[in-house]
Formats: sequence, structure tokens, C-alpha cells
Amino acid sequence: MRILLSNDDGVYSPGLAALAQQLRHLGEVFVAAPATEQSGVGHSITYLTPLLCKSLKRDGRHWAWAVEGSPADCVKLAIVELCPWKPDLVVSGINSGLNAGINVLYSGTVAAAIEGSFFGITSIAVSMEHSEDPDLLAAAVIARNVVDGIVGHEESRGKLFNVNIPTRATEHPTEVKVVPMGLTQYGRRYEKRSDPSGRDYYWALWSEPQEPPPQETDLTQLSEGFVTVTPLDFDLTRYGLIESMRDWNLKC
Repeated sequence: MRILLSNDDGVYSPGLAALAQQLRHLGEVFVAAPATEQSGVGHSITYLTPLLCKSLKRDGRHWAWAVEGSPADCVKLAIVELCPWKPDLVVSGINSGLNAGINVLYSGTVAAAIEGSFFGITSIAVSMEHSEDPDLLAAAVIARNVVDGIVGHEESRGKLFNVNIPTRATEHPTEVKVVPMGLTQYGRRYEKRSDPSGRDYYWALWSEPQEPPPQETDLTQLSEGFVTVTPLDFDLTRYGLIESMRDWNLKC
């Protein structure tokens, strides 16, 4: 199997290195990742400025491409120009911090996987709960096993998946739960501050939802210590409204 690996934490991220090592048990790995951290950039792409990239070497041999762009840039450029072959699988991660719930829409990690699925390639985003001392080896082994399990099913071909690993899963045996992404909004607070010149600025603050969602989602199952897998789709069309809207008699 030929695997394209990227991320949004940057090409020097230890999570990327740990996952690359484990994915080599599944096949040939080609790495193209942002030259600098690109967390939270979503699915942005570079098209108004040149897209620069550099071959990085270890022990005199090429090991990765560092791309001066977004995670989506990295995957698109790699598939179209840099890879010597079309990947059978695109993997993005391991991200430092969970990408669950509505965070999926902000995530550069997930965007890299979405870009791979644009090309009809099975694509998987992998994220791990943030920790000051993460066990990346354990997380990478979990990720490898889950990735291997996903691609082992014909139905996964060309599809998009989001995998999240809580810290507890790296410390104790656990299960994998296939669940939808949670839609509860969180992180709605800002702290107003002033700089030394007296100008106001705002700092985004993390805040949990006041009420837990009533159904099982990635958020609820991660809080219970389970690894979660969510099949995603980049088609944002709300098909249920199309037919009824044709009767709205909209005019311009």
C-alpha cells in the first residue's frame, strides 16, 4: 500500500514522526507536511502567492517535503506533483489535540484528509487529546491498528474518516466506537484585554458545553475514554430542502 502522510502541526511534529514509523508497517510512506504549524487554518489553500517546498534530508537521504502552505496545499501538491505514484491512502496526523465535534470544521488536520478524498482516495484524519507528556508511540500504534482495520473493508475505498484518541486510551485497553460528530457548540467566550498602548484585544477561551448532548457522539465517547471513528462527507448540500425550496418561488 502506498501512503501519503501529512498534518497541520508541521513537518517537524513528533506526532507526524511517530505515525510515519507505524504506517511503514502497512506500506510505503511519502511525507509532505507544512513547513510551520498550521493549526486551525481549516481548508484554506494558497493561490495568490507562490507555493514553495523544500526536500528535507536525514542521513543524506530525502525523508519529507516541507511545504510553505496549508495542510490542504500539502496534500494537493503531493498528489499532483510531488508523489512518484498516486497514493492508495492519505493519512493526516497525529494532531496534538482532539478534532471532534464542530472543531472538525476548523481543523487543518481534517482538511488535509478531506483534500485527499477530493481525489477519490481513502483518507483518514488522526488526532490525540492534548497532553504535556503524550505517549505518541502508543497513540501511533492505536492509529495504525484503526487505519488498518478501516482500509481492510472494501466499503471504505475512497471514503473519509476522522479518528480521535483520548489520553486514557494510551494508558489502558479500550474500545473503538463508531459515532457521529457532536454538534454542540463550545468555545464561545473571549477575554477582553488591553495592550501596553491601551488598545483593546480579545483572547479566545476554551469552554465546555453547559449541557452534554443527549445522544452518543464523538464528544461523549471520548469523554468516556473510547477511541472514536466518524465517517465524514464533504458534500454540504442539504438535500432534504431542495425539493421544497423549488416551491418557494424565489425571484431575483
